[in-house]
Amino acid sequence: MSPKLCLAQDQEADELLSESPLALLLGMLLDQQIPMEKAFKGPKDIADRMGGFDVRRIAEAGEEEFAAVMARTPAIHRFPGSMGKRLQALARYLVEHYDGDPEAIWTRDEPDGKTVLKRLKELPGYGDQKARIFLALLGKQLGVRPEGWREAAGAYGEEGSRRSVADVRDKVTLAEVREFKKAAKAAAKESS
Repeated sequence: MSPKLCLAQDQEADELLSESPLALLLGMLLDQQIPMEKAFKGPKDIADRMGGFDVRRIAEAGEEEFAAVMARTPAIHRFPGSMGKRLQALARYLVEHYDGDPEAIWTRDEPDGKTVLKRLKELPGYGDQKARIFLALLGKQLGVRPEGWREAAGAYGEEGSRRSVADVRDKVTLAEVREFKKAAKAAAKESS
């Protein structure tokens, strides 16, 4: 992974996201109930606090020890304890099922888009929507384009859309995604 991501809107955090599939997967998991930039800055904060960023160290850390890493001010997430458990569950799953290599999710046995989506949905903390957004992010920004990836990603894979983090490339597109989400939320509120 070498393309430059701009999700955290922070140079060092975005460099880690661009270089580390693990950081990207964990950032995506953190992306709930907090601003997107804070979520995607989380892996860099974890790396700084742990003196490195390693899937096995995260997986094997004591629950209380990792909760303390998450909760140190400023907290990495608004719910540091429960989110710390989720991140560790994801790290353990990656060690157990992919020998600690997150890229194997989209490279092992040359999977098609449906298979990558299925593998993403099997990750702890990844539901259908998060998995589709992550698949779209892989295709749109990282050049990971297994056959049928756009169809598997659904609306998130549409060319030129501004629906999710998969479409954020700078401050302008971040604002466009926020506007789309705001409009979608308002429309949902009106129809209920």
